[in-house]
Amino acid sequence: MSTVRVTIVMTLIFSFLLGAVVSGQNRRAPKPTRTNTAKMPDSAPFWMGSPDADAFQKRMDERLGLAQKALDRVMAVHGARTIENTLKPYDEILLQLDAVSSQSSLMEAVHPDARLRDVAEKETQKASSFATELSLNRVVYDAITALDISRADNETRYYVQRTLRDFRLAGVDRDDATRAKIKALRDELVQIGQEFERHIREDVHKVTVNSASELAGLPDDYIARHKPDPQGHITLTTDYPDSLPVFSYARNETLRKRMYMEYNNRAFPMNKSVLDRLIAKRYELATLLGFKTWADYITADKMVGTARHASDFIDQIVEASGAKAVREYQELLKRKQQDSPGATTVNAWESTYYSELVRKSNYSFDSQTVRPYFPYDRVKQGVLDITSRLFDVTFRRVENVPVWDSSVEAYEMLENGQVTGRFYLDMHPRENKYKHAAQFNVRTGVEGRQIPEAALICNLPGGQAGDPGLMTHDDVVTFFHEFGHLLHSLFAGHHRWVGIGGISTEWDFVEAPSQMLEEWTWDPATLQTFARNYQTGEPIPTALVRQMKRANEFGKALGVRRQMVYAKLSLSAYDRNPQQVDLDEMVKGLMKQYQPFPFVEGTHFQTSFGHLDDYSAIYYTYMWSLVIAKDMFSHFDHNNLLAPGVAKRYRDAVLAPGGSMPAAQLVEHFLGRPFNFKAWQAWLNEES
Repeated sequence: MSTVRVTIVMTLIFSFLLGAVVSGQNRRAPKPTRTNTAKMPDSAPFWMGSPDADAFQKRMDERLGLAQKALDRVMAVHGARTIENTLKPYDEILLQLDAVSSQSSLMEAVHPDARLRDVAEKETQKASSFATELSLNRVVYDAITALDISRADNETRYYVQRTLRDFRLAGVDRDDATRAKIKALRDELVQIGQEFERHIREDVHKVTVNSASELAGLPDDYIARHKPDPQGHITLTTDYPDSLPVFSYARNETLRKRMYMEYNNRAFPMNKSVLDRLIAKRYELATLLGFKTWADYITADKMVGTARHASDFIDQIVEASGAKAVREYQELLKRKQQDSPGATTVNAWESTYYSELVRKSNYSFDSQTVRPYFPYDRVKQGVLDITSRLFDVTFRRVENVPVWDSSVEAYEMLENGQVTGRFYLDMHPRENKYKHAAQFNVRTGVEGRQIPEAALICNLPGGQAGDPGLMTHDDVVTFFHEFGHLLHSLFAGHHRWVGIGGISTEWDFVEAPSQMLEEWTWDPATLQTFARNYQTGEPIPTALVRQMKRANEFGKALGVRRQMVYAKLSLSAYDRNPQQVDLDEMVKGLMKQYQPFPFVEGTHFQTSFGHLDDYSAIYYTYMWSLVIAKDMFSHFDHNNLLAPGVAKRYRDAVLAPGGSMPAAQLVEHFLGRPFNFKAWQAWLNEES
């Protein structure tokens, strides 16, 4: 990936109940049936009535009350435990907690009203506290253990097996005093994580220049959007649409360095101590649960299996990318020497800029030449049209659905005329909004009960009157990537049990479907269905797309190495005693070990690296998922990526099953064999 992107927010903080998958029987999930969702009691949009803070709190508390009533039903059973009297009410608890946690997490990240965001934070805490108590409830665990599932369907058996495993990982079998400590630690960790994310969201840095001349090299539409104030000064922010073009195009090295310093000091120093507390409390919880470190604990239910295996995987990727990364750096340095004879180093704030110049001079491609073909509205329609064609669904915008901000759009997904999903697009920056790009769960679907809902929260160009929102190709890739997550949520939201619906596979698989959808952004035929010059209407030329793809081969290994800095930092922060963790020194050491660009003193990028909270030790999952994505993509017809046949089979085999079986089995069902590294290695070593 070209930038650090949070591509999915696991809003269910109680992921030990709904997030991960254990090994089970090698059986294919039955194909979900479709029902008339218009008759479903919970098919209405989640944001009905545009509630204020008090109304939102009331609505969430009512759901928590329903969860408590369902728990009471489980606890009150006398006699034999059955699917009807135990598993159904247990799943009802999860359904209500899913709604509270997902919707509250979304609102605290996006709602314009500070009071409602504060209320949403507290509701997230309540849902997490309830879920933690549930995960430690020995009566419920014993009740589910007592179920006779010998005659149950495959999905139900798998659900019960996984649930019991998750209870044990949560610490349900510990003594009363230990369970009380676990509960207190989990509650505290929720609040620490919220503080960490709030600082990132709210701490927007600014860079002021004295005149438009300092913006030389930046696109004309960028300069036009940034008007001077009465004193002639122009203010830029660290939000993506402002900062990323500076790194790529600004000729003024001082501006690039100033932006780099501000961008890599967001939420500093506030989050420095927050991270220390986050790491220490997770270590304390892991050891309380019988694990050596948090990394050992958090990988126990993942595809990778152990922290040691995750470290070995990172080492394998580092080794595979080494020689090519050296060659790419030498190309960068050679290009810089044309401007600065005698230069011996390319600095971190120069890497993106000189990568652009190398692609322009050595590969005949200027990334600005494609921007006129990617106005935001056309890209949005292209994403909808292409995925509609591939997966045999229809998307319909709904004007009368309430939204939390006037810029948000609501859509329905239909199959055979029936609504089978709903989603929201919140795509442009605004004050106090989440700063990256992610899919947020809104409501996990249950067949016959409620349709799935999800939201894309991004910070893409556009959204202002008169601004076409010209996107870079990286922006287009981001849109497709996040929409891949959204489709996964919607297609997997049609199971009997909420506990195995939606994106509930192992966490180190969740990026694979979204990464694979990125592949369509490099295909000329696909792009030409929507990428038209915003002024002339001319479709993007095939030759230009091929030039773009050819140029993209440059810098690939350096990008992989950058991802391994993030992955190893993520793992290293949590695979040892916190007393041995000095994040500043870790960052400095890893950049020196994995990248050729010198560490920039005075920066602290980890304080705005949100994945240290939500992904904690497992950022390796991005590259792990990419290995799987490249393997799955190898089964598509690269000469006709718009053919729906393989896409439909992929949807049914990989996306629709959700968490109804282990991810390795999903992939094997699609590939006809276990996944391997061959396609990824071919991708890495592809030369221009």
